[in-house]
Amino acid sequence: MEPSLQRHRPVVPHHRIVIGMFALLHIAAAYAQEPSLKPVEILGNYDNALGSSDAASQGSVTSRLIANRPIERTGEILEFVPGLIVTQHSGEGKANQYFLRGFNLDHGTDFATFVDGVPVNMRSHAHGQGYTDLNFLIPELVTRIDYRKGPYYAEEGDFASAGAARLVLFDKLPLGIASLTASKDYQRALLAKSFALGGGTLLYGLDLSHNNGPWDNPDRARKYSAVLRYSAGTSANSHSLTGMAYGARWNASDQIPERAVASGAIGRFGAVDTTGGGQSARYSLSYAQRATNTWGLLEFNAFALQSSLDLFSNFTYFMDDPVNSDQFHQKERRRMAGFNLAQTFSSRLGGLDMVNKVGLQTRVDSIAPLGLYTTTARVQTGVTREDSVREASAGIFLENTTQWMEKFRTVAGVRLDAYSFKVNSNLAANSGTARDHTTSPKLSMIFGPWAKTEYFVNYGRGFHSNDARGTTQTITPKGGLPSMPVTPLVRTQGAEVGARTEIIPGLQSSLALWQLKLASELVFAGDAGDTAASRPSTRRGVEWNNHYAANKWLLLDADFALSRSRYSVDDPAGNFIPGSIEKVASFGVSVSDYKGWFGGVQLRYFGPRPLIEDNSQRSSSTVLTNLRVGYRMDAATRVTADVFNLFNRKATDIAYYYPSQLKGEAAPVNDVHFHPAEPRTLRVTLQHNF
Repeated sequence: MEPSLQRHRPVVPHHRIVIGMFALLHIAAAYAQEPSLKPVEILGNYDNALGSSDAASQGSVTSRLIANRPIERTGEILEFVPGLIVTQHSGEGKANQYFLRGFNLDHGTDFATFVDGVPVNMRSHAHGQGYTDLNFLIPELVTRIDYRKGPYYAEEGDFASAGAARLVLFDKLPLGIASLTASKDYQRALLAKSFALGGGTLLYGLDLSHNNGPWDNPDRARKYSAVLRYSAGTSANSHSLTGMAYGARWNASDQIPERAVASGAIGRFGAVDTTGGGQSARYSLSYAQRATNTWGLLEFNAFALQSSLDLFSNFTYFMDDPVNSDQFHQKERRRMAGFNLAQTFSSRLGGLDMVNKVGLQTRVDSIAPLGLYTTTARVQTGVTREDSVREASAGIFLENTTQWMEKFRTVAGVRLDAYSFKVNSNLAANSGTARDHTTSPKLSMIFGPWAKTEYFVNYGRGFHSNDARGTTQTITPKGGLPSMPVTPLVRTQGAEVGARTEIIPGLQSSLALWQLKLASELVFAGDAGDTAASRPSTRRGVEWNNHYAANKWLLLDADFALSRSRYSVDDPAGNFIPGSIEKVASFGVSVSDYKGWFGGVQLRYFGPRPLIEDNSQRSSSTVLTNLRVGYRMDAATRVTADVFNLFNRKATDIAYYYPSQLKGEAAPVNDVHFHPAEPRTLRVTLQHNF
């Protein structure tokens, strides 16, 4: 049971804004000349200097910081985005759970993620809309993470209402990497290297791992990730071709009911259904190019991807089928292709410096089969629904940055997105086509700096697409009852005010107050193959992020986030949004290189959350501390010890409240179902650079 809330807010098309932006770009092109906007200052761990961002909540993290913090699961690399929490409620091969700005983002809905421009979010996915599986990534090959929060950026489209993260891979590694990692239940081997070839650079990486975890029913997670990348050119004129391959198999370690643990029926690391699990694969090829031309900078990237998933889950045990169990199989075979094209040019108009950008983004997903089946011990016993889906989209965006005065600039933009959906279902009444489009205006105002402090005002509208199956569904797959199709594109509206200061030497601090409004329509739930209703909602909060460079080798971080999330239409059931995160805090210390020593410690807190609408059931808070200690034995060899859950706290990764029925129970029981955080775990890595 993974409740996910998808929402809708009607937006009136802003045709006059679009026409005005086209006219502005046409005029600016006629006066094109060299830009004179302020340059960006590069910092060692962060690229967030004054003048580099359009919002207080925007920034970049570099590989230097990534290398000094321990990561237990690959997806936790997104926790470098301040305020974002990454957890897991199932086996290691499945996409993570994400929390940000008052959202339980489920597996990625409302947060867009890209790797080298290739979208990671899977729309119309078998398990959940916007499914973001980063297990294919090799963290050591990530050179930077650019993050943006809120729907204020014309370049960001589908799934980016709460924010977006763009992970960028190395073209050239400083040194080759050969490493071995081992613990009682975990083993990993990594080999990566780049070298000159034919006027460019060839980079390769191979990552192999096995993980049983602490579970009574071992995960037996086995995976491989491989990267082959050729790049050439300079920052102004470059191109790259990247191939990636990934495969994984695992047993599930799904959430378990508290009553089963309390009674002693299973242990804290036990399972009710020991036959769950899955396998997944992903293969991709992408091409990227940057080229200067008469007008400015042309950016192009194209991608093709093939992926598959077979996922066996059981969240309610014997509630629907007391004999064979409630296990179900979600299956998909996907092919995806698309390209992004953007032209940036600089100009002066009326004595004002401008940078203009126009872009086109396309994507086509073909998924067949896309199925939901009943199973027992992974053996199919029935078909709930089986579909083939073709979903296509095209979006154009226009963005203008104008330096009105020395200490005032604006970034104005607009997006136009159009989607088409085609569904062929085993239930003829649920076959059909649908179309939708939306216009999303954006505006940011940046003031300063004064006394080494900048101020920001941001506004924007955004959206995420809904599952294609929901857009054409007219009857329920179980029972054949009438069903209302979901709205294809779900609109959102957000605003933010903030500041970033460097007034204290060595300290960079940012403060943001934000609000995001969403109005709900019917939504499609992949676990049930059906639709469910929800209500309009409003989220608002405050974020305070601090980075202090005490000296060249010591960095201190402290990030805090508070949010309030409520349904905006009253209901007797209550107005709290289940799973909406309220408090997040993290503290970090990073040591880059002190007399051969390096490493870091990270404390992460996320507070209690309402589990049902009336707030009568709440999750517990979770506090976890991870430690990395490393020593350079010589110029090429180092040893690292990572300790996860340093204080061995009995914390939970995630919790839900819903009815389930165990073997022998006469009726369903409402209960908290939780996934325990792993106990204290030590991993030791020996790495040699060559």
